[in-house]
Amino acid sequence: MKAHDGIYLDGAWRPAAGQDVIEVVDPADERVIATVPAGTAEDVDAAVRAARAALPAWAATPPAERAARLTALRDALTARKDEIAETVTAELGSPPAFSQAVHAGLPIAVAGSYAELAATHPFEEKVGNSTVFHEPIGVVGAITPWNYPLHQIVAKVAPALAAGCTVVLKPAEDTPLTAQLFAEAVDEAGVPAGVFNLVTGLGPVAGQALAEHPGVDLVSFTGSTAVGRRIAATAGAAIKKVALELGGKSANVILPSADLAKAVNVGVANVMSNSGQTCSAWTRMLVHRDHYDEAVELAAAAAAKYGDRIGPLVNAKQRERVVGYIEQGVAEGARLVAGGPESPRERGYFVSPTVLADVTPEMTVAQEEIFGPVLSILPYDDEEDALRIANGTVYGLAGAVWAGDEAEAVAFARRMDTGQVDINGGRFNPLAPFGGYKQSGVGRELGAHGLAEYLHTKSLQF
Repeated sequence: MKAHDGIYLDGAWRPAAGQDVIEVVDPADERVIATVPAGTAEDVDAAVRAARAALPAWAATPPAERAARLTALRDALTARKDEIAETVTAELGSPPAFSQAVHAGLPIAVAGSYAELAATHPFEEKVGNSTVFHEPIGVVGAITPWNYPLHQIVAKVAPALAAGCTVVLKPAEDTPLTAQLFAEAVDEAGVPAGVFNLVTGLGPVAGQALAEHPGVDLVSFTGSTAVGRRIAATAGAAIKKVALELGGKSANVILPSADLAKAVNVGVANVMSNSGQTCSAWTRMLVHRDHYDEAVELAAAAAAKYGDRIGPLVNAKQRERVVGYIEQGVAEGARLVAGGPESPRERGYFVSPTVLADVTPEMTVAQEEIFGPVLSILPYDDEEDALRIANGTVYGLAGAVWAGDEAEAVAFARRMDTGQVDINGGRFNPLAPFGGYKQSGVGRELGAHGLAEYLHTKSLQF
């Protein structure tokens, strides 16, 4: 796609206030493929004012009409599916098949789900002698990451629009072209001017200005726990609501009764998906000591098959970070059984699919989010030991449990301190609430629970 040289403000593409630009780099070959405006606090202020002005009319728009606009948005995204996939591949480095199926396909499904929810959600209900109204919270500041650029945008903007909120979006600076495509689709869908606004820019400038702006009623952020902590502190000073989807260090617990080969192979595939750049990835594989050596051998063989199948990391800084973790893991005593820190290609920000064995719970690679194609395998002695290890980090975003008996897996999963658990390889459900415990965040995304984040509750007594 051809990049826009302005910001999307009040229903039109307009010049940014400043002259600075952000270079968009193809991480597969390190080539600059486009530039976009580096929006300023002045641009953010203009966007928030436009959203504020559009709020009363959009909030008063009947839910059926909001649903119609979201249906049109889904259709506009569907018509651009190939272009979306090509754009994500260019600016994120995702393999084309994965871009088509996940980066383009999943957000289309999510947009469609919110079109249905906008038409069917009980925005008004009777509770005894009260009538309870669910009203839009107001202007939403959405700050999205680069790892699933369109999905994260849709997961915030679609429920906000369904609720009757207006939005200012600040996308990640590494993947702004996908956000511009989304803005084109919003425009084509007939969403009224000012209801959605896009400001590309750097996090410390545009992102901070959006989080701090007094005209923003809710900040929805997906990214690192460190940045989420700062946003929460900023919002707390203004008693402003936040929805935070942050880091993860999810455990894949393989109980002794499980199909070991299947659990290991699916677990490795989960970690290598999107080059390991997935906050909910099962980056800690927990295996009973009796089956540990076999699991390590299976995981090493499975990882080796991904050498030519995964894309690069998003940028040079991310590659350096992941390589640093691999080196630190080995230095702390982990055993390298697949991959390693050496670059597998001359150009591009690639990291080999890596498996670390003999990892102990206190090691850095077992505690901190790496965000790359790196799997740590930890042994456990019994079920209580596995539970202690699984719950032994500051995170609680996702996880998995495998067992020969589903009831056994469910019983273990119920004791895990995490927001979402897959049982024996359960499929991702875009209608199920997604979000974490502990330092993995506050609030939920997707489905009806995601819609509820953007609504105030008011009761009238009769």
